[in-house]
Amino acid sequence: MNKNILKGMVIGFSLILLSIIGMYLGLTYYYGEGFSYGTWVNGIYCTGKSVNQINEELLSEMDYQGLTITAGDSKSYVILPEDISLRLDYTKALELYLERQNPYLWIDNLIGKGGEKELSPEVLYDPAAFEKILKESPFFQEENKYGQKDDSEYRVAIEKGEKGYYLINERVHVFEEEKAREAIEEAIETLQETLDLEEEGCYLDLALTEEMKQTIALFEKLDAYQDCRIVYLFGEEQVPVDSGVACDFVLLDEAGKPVLDEDGNLMTDEEKISAFIDRLGEEYDTVGGVRQFQATRGEIVTVEGGIYGNKLDREAEKEYLLNAFLEKREELHTPSYTQMARCQGKDDIGTTYIEVDMTNQMMYYYVDGKLEIETPVVTGNTSLRRGTPEGTNYVYNKQRNRVLRGEDYATPVKYWIPVKGAIGIHDASWRSRYGGEIYKTNGSHGCINTPLEEVSKLYDMVEIGTPCVMFY
Repeated sequence: MNKNILKGMVIGFSLILLSIIGMYLGLTYYYGEGFSYGTWVNGIYCTGKSVNQINEELLSEMDYQGLTITAGDSKSYVILPEDISLRLDYTKALELYLERQNPYLWIDNLIGKGGEKELSPEVLYDPAAFEKILKESPFFQEENKYGQKDDSEYRVAIEKGEKGYYLINERVHVFEEEKAREAIEEAIETLQETLDLEEEGCYLDLALTEEMKQTIALFEKLDAYQDCRIVYLFGEEQVPVDSGVACDFVLLDEAGKPVLDEDGNLMTDEEKISAFIDRLGEEYDTVGGVRQFQATRGEIVTVEGGIYGNKLDREAEKEYLLNAFLEKREELHTPSYTQMARCQGKDDIGTTYIEVDMTNQMMYYYVDGKLEIETPVVTGNTSLRRGTPEGTNYVYNKQRNRVLRGEDYATPVKYWIPVKGAIGIHDASWRSRYGGEIYKTNGSHGCINTPLEEVSKLYDMVEIGTPCVMFY
């Protein structure tokens, strides 16, 4: 090859190389004052931008909603950014990255991935506000905190409350406040969205003594014993025999401690079961009781006495409950009665009944709440002390063409509807007028004299067992 041509090629190549080197060094100098070519931070292109510009862009992409703190499934609490005046700033991280960036390696960003960087912001917040928020959280209000007392003072004990026996165990799930504080601080500073204090180990269990283990074992027996699922039904009313009731069935010694049999099982105090049934009887037995009754005349009257109502078969129920409880039955139970009203429960009259207003001398008959009969009547002669007794009674029989007999009378009637002993509702063919104040001087011997047409309708409609509410 011609030497001149070779020399020219060398000179040309050298000039090109020098030009490339010069351009490279020129760009190196240019990028030496800022981020190198192809620099990306957290997905933001940074070449040619100032630290402040990039900081603002990065912050605009942030959407931190705060920290949700939980402890298993028990409770949760949210710390919002504004609660602690939380602020984020990438300035220091950007300046440090810029300082460490080698301007001579800008070519690496062009041909590789050297310009992609993930940076974390500086997290700033008000320490006083942070501490206040922690103290207000349910976790830092825990009564059972570690370090408040000597380890031996964290107790295990059995107590009794409205819902039965319960265990106080201060040695489990003891809250470690300092550990939780550190975990929350770290979570805030690393912008975590959730933090489970259980998983972070912020609760601990203290060792148990032998006596404590025995207490826990006894409680487990009590808890199983008082677990009762029997529900008494009194009409629409329900009375559960739950742990708050069954806890009283445990036999206790003179010191008030549960008594165990030779097999280590809790013993039952049958007298306590009997006492519970007696209380049910006192509450739901209505025969001869006092009732508040909404009278047709527009007022609530007090009606006391009478033969109508429910009366619990206490002996049968004591036997039932003892067996059902010991067998751990789970059932809805309708009790046995020695006497049953048309309805059970405290409101045993229902919506079908006879009402005798002896002050106004009126009788009413309601069927399913609808007034079917309204008639004046004549009741017992009060001037001769034969006034019809008040009370809640019931139709216990019905007869046609009956002769009513007393010491000084024998009176035939077409319709006889007895409601209490010899007192009943019947026709009175000898009367032409009813109502008013006839009863005060010319009343009956105690029965409810009723116009023939009305008593005949009542006779056909009323059923045996229908309550009859009688009052002045």
